[in-house]
Amino acid sequence: MDRLKHSGFYKLKFFITPEEFQGVLKGFERKQADFHLSNSTRTKHNLNEVYEAYRRFYEYFTLQEKPGYHPFFVYSVSLAIGNENSGFFVRNEGVRFPHNRQWAEDELSYVMLSFPKGFQIDLEDEKGKYYIYEDIREHRPLTYAFFDEVANEIKKMTKPLRFSAPAADALQEQKPPVRISKNAMNDLINSWIFKKYRLVMNNK
Repeated sequence: MDRLKHSGFYKLKFFITPEEFQGVLKGFERKQADFHLSNSTRTKHNLNEVYEAYRRFYEYFTLQEKPGYHPFFVYSVSLAIGNENSGFFVRNEGVRFPHNRQWAEDELSYVMLSFPKGFQIDLEDEKGKYYIYEDIREHRPLTYAFFDEVANEIKKMTKPLRFSAPAADALQEQKPPVRISKNAMNDLINSWIFKKYRLVMNNK
């Protein structure tokens, strides 16, 4: 039996402005979602605290001078929709790009929203206990529908991120699987990281 059939995650990687992110949070507010930090005490944050954490994360990459702190935006999101109890995971990750024939010491960051594709089913046979993954859409259809709704909302306000970095004697286009809004794009163009590494935004 293929235990990995429904393993993995549905993912959306994006970079939008804090104001745009606040609009996305309204959908989570309607579903009464709970945001918890991924620390040992699973500290709960209200939506204002989540917004402030995102704003601070966003500004790290878009200010004209590099801030003196390190960005961090990681939450587990708990949802109770109908009779379903499930959730998402949201965290910041980075896009690496070349600089002077090696990787740049900084990364262009984004947020990844993820939702597991599989629902674990515990089974037992003569050989002992084991588990398989079944399609999450069959076991958590309402939660999957909400993930899809959020993903589509973000996709409508974004387009694929395309930028170029100096490599050898020419600019080399980077095509990460990340989506960016027009407003976020404009903020990045004037940021310290674009200036430091002479990056060029290719999106129009």
